[in-house]
Amino acid sequence: MRSALRNPVGAHVPVAGRGLAGTGLAYADKVGAESVQVFVANPRGWAAPTGNPAQDRAFRAGCVERGVSAYVHAPYLINFGSDSAATRERSGESLRHSLSRAHAIGAAGVVVHTGSAMGGSREKALRQVHEGMLPLLDELDELDGSGESPPWLLLEPTAGQGSSLCSRMPDLAEYLDALEHHPRVGVCLDTCHAFAAGHDLAAPGGTALMLDELVAATGPGRLRLIHANDSKDVAGARKDRHANIGAGHIGAEPFAELFTHPATEGVPLIIETPDDRHAPDRVEGALHTRDIDRLKQLRRGARAQR
Repeated sequence: MRSALRNPVGAHVPVAGRGLAGTGLAYADKVGAESVQVFVANPRGWAAPTGNPAQDRAFRAGCVERGVSAYVHAPYLINFGSDSAATRERSGESLRHSLSRAHAIGAAGVVVHTGSAMGGSREKALRQVHEGMLPLLDELDELDGSGESPPWLLLEPTAGQGSSLCSRMPDLAEYLDALEHHPRVGVCLDTCHAFAAGHDLAAPGGTALMLDELVAATGPGRLRLIHANDSKDVAGARKDRHANIGAGHIGAEPFAELFTHPATEGVPLIIETPDDRHAPDRVEGALHTRDIDRLKQLRRGARAQR
């Protein structure tokens, strides 16, 4: 689904309680989200729960009614670079589940972290990526005959912790080589991760430079989603700690470049920022509403300058 907006701005929304439609879309309405991201399984586990067909239909219809595009974030444990055969097998099962559920709810893509070379060399880990992920991409090709486009598999570079396989933009070239540049593989850019990995988005022109490097590594058209998150730590810290927009070391203004660069044409922005869930005076969704409003304000400013 493509929005009439150049860059819809939305949020990762909760679904516990009343499900994808009852909780997820209600939260999206509350915070003013124009695009949403959801979990379809416990993000820190291997369980693969079956969906609720009635909820799936209601979520699909609600997204169409609102003109909202949807994305699924796969569980964090997935790592095809692991030296554990059991982990790689479970990773395949988990990612297959996320792709299947994304197709069922009409999601445009599934975000998966690019993983790390655990217990082996980078070259061996990338061979395992090839062996573990390509069959799942072949299964996406089979879904193509179902009457609607299958979801994209969106690679999310990490913050550079440990033996990360892909954190800086040039790393994407080798990762895409491992996946034979499959036409349904895209990129989900996380601004906090990129900053933590050493791309100084806060420097003048830093966001545009990072996007130029992304395109140089992947070619045009691969960037399909942006996680818009500020960072609690400095550039190059290799720490994945998100901050609210303008409250971290990136600052608000660099996010404006996300609304003007040619590579971001038609790409939604999703926030994954803190919502102070343990604050005694917390109002649910208030910080997310503020972050979304801040990004929309930057979008208006960018549009006025064009």
